[in-house]
Amino acid sequence: MIKDNQKTFNRLHVLMDACIIVISYLLTYYLRFYILLKYIPFFRLSENEYFYSVQKYAESLIFIVPLYLFIYYFARLYTPKRSMRRVSEAFNIIIANTFGIAVQTSFLYLTKEFDISRKFLGLFYLTNIALSMLARMIIMQILRYFRRKGYNLKHVLMVGYGQSAEAYIDRIFSNPQWGYYIHGILDDTIEVGTMYKKVPVIGSTDHLEAFLSKMDLDEIVITMSLKEYDKLEKIVAICEKSGVHTKFVPDYYSFMPTTPYTEDIFGLPVINIRNVPLSNFTNRLIKRIVDIVGACIALIIFSIPMLLVAMLIKLTSPGPIIFSQIRIGRHNKEFKMYKFRSMTVQSENEEKKAWTTSKDPRVTGIGKFIRKTSLDELPQLFNVLKGDMSLVGPRPERPYFVDKFKEEIPRYMIKHQVAPGLTGWAQINGYRGDTSIKKRIEHDLYYIENWSIWLDFKIIFLTFFKGFINKNAY
Repeated sequence: MIKDNQKTFNRLHVLMDACIIVISYLLTYYLRFYILLKYIPFFRLSENEYFYSVQKYAESLIFIVPLYLFIYYFARLYTPKRSMRRVSEAFNIIIANTFGIAVQTSFLYLTKEFDISRKFLGLFYLTNIALSMLARMIIMQILRYFRRKGYNLKHVLMVGYGQSAEAYIDRIFSNPQWGYYIHGILDDTIEVGTMYKKVPVIGSTDHLEAFLSKMDLDEIVITMSLKEYDKLEKIVAICEKSGVHTKFVPDYYSFMPTTPYTEDIFGLPVINIRNVPLSNFTNRLIKRIVDIVGACIALIIFSIPMLLVAMLIKLTSPGPIIFSQIRIGRHNKEFKMYKFRSMTVQSENEEKKAWTTSKDPRVTGIGKFIRKTSLDELPQLFNVLKGDMSLVGPRPERPYFVDKFKEEIPRYMIKHQVAPGLTGWAQINGYRGDTSIKKRIEHDLYYIENWSIWLDFKIIFLTFFKGFINKNAY
């Protein structure tokens, strides 16, 4: 069964990580003191560093290996990988190693051990990240190969055909690398033989016990429609009696938070429809501090590119360098958002209702480049400093489109419960420019409900790879 395989796999994973840490450490020693020391001046020993033997460095592995494995556990590196994105796991590896190297450095400082090479530690940090990512990438490719061959699959039976059933099947079929195999659906309202994306209705809920007794299943997923919830207690009792792991996808998932916030009222579970972590003052304060520090650092880093862009705009087209536009921010308040001007000068009535499209004739020559590379967004760092925006959050929209979308798209206005961002969860997932507004809102709501400072760091990190240049930016 998958559950037993997962336990074995996790144990092997821990053993693999322990071996990688040891190999990274010894490889770093060899690189530092035999290769780089000889050929690169930067790595030559300083007055405070000594050429300790490999045994001297290896002694610290007694402390380092369990430390890193402990950190890896809390960084969720040993959770099931079926539905985890590779980028997410890579980010977790970087965070875990950053924390690990910080603990190592602090320990050496507190124990006044100044002879261990700090360059060695920096090199170990990079080597361990690289080898850990490589090993996991290889394992993932091997698992995907075997799943395509029909091995290591998670066998699933679905109970009920509501809107949640189709949503669940859509996600499973969109991610074959997860290795789920859906045997069929049991439902009392749909005719046997009815298919949805090759998943058939194979019987009614009365046949559940019979199917459970003759099928070797890993999971039962209850996806009943709301009108059939009177049968739910009986269905759950049958599933739990079988001992098979049971999941429940509510038919009202469209307005439920992805991470529900529950309260216990003397044994009665109460689910809050919306959980907004940033409604907490401490969380907002932490985010604001990160915004100010991050915006200042970004302005220093991008000062020269911003100056060059400003000069090119001035030299290539008439009009102002900076373009400001009214957008809707937190608590539905209007503010002026700044951008480098990438279009020809228009009247206010012309620009406030126009949506930028591919090959838009209003976009200037230099404008095409700065929009494609997102350099036109850099002046919004001043919006961040002013407090109108955050580094990370849902992208703000013009009043005209806010009024339009709030009538057309359910839950659209929830995005205004937090400050708008320069980049966001929707943007790094490809939803920017002329893309699905509904999908964009789904991603914005996920961010709002699942906010943490680590999620902000993750989005900022991924922006460098997925956010700056995008095929939908024009």
